[in-house]
Amino acid sequence: MREDGKIDYIEWPAGDLPATKAFYTAAFGWGFTDYGPDYAAFEGQGADGGFAKAQDGSAAKPLVVLYAHDLEAMQAKVEAAGGVVVLPIFSFPGGRRFHFTDPSGNELAVWSEG
Repeated sequence: MREDGKIDYIEWPAGDLPATKAFYTAAFGWGFTDYGPDYAAFEGQGADGGFAKAQDGSAAKPLVVLYAHDLEAMQAKVEAAGGVVVLPIFSFPGGRRFHFTDPSGNELAVWSEG
C-alpha cells in the first residue's frame, strides 16, 4: 500500500534509451514496460522507477518521486515547510504530480493517482 511522503519511484535520465534498457536487462535481468519512445518503466527492483529520454528543461540527474493520497494538501505542506514548487501540479499518464526543490536545492516530485 502506498503511503504519504514515502519514496515510491525513481526516474533516471537516459540519453540512449535502447542502450540503457539493454544494459540493465543484460546486467541485472530487469524487464521494462515502454510508454512511448521516450520512457521505459521497471518494477520490482527494490524500488519502482523508469528511464526517460532527456527533454528540454528536464533534469539531467535522478528524480526521486514521493507519493501522496491528496496532492494539493501535500503541495501545501511542502510549501509551508520551505520547499519551492518548480513545476506546479500537472497530469501525466497514470496520475498527477508536482516538482519541488528542498532547502539544499535537491529536486523531487510528489505524485498521486488520478
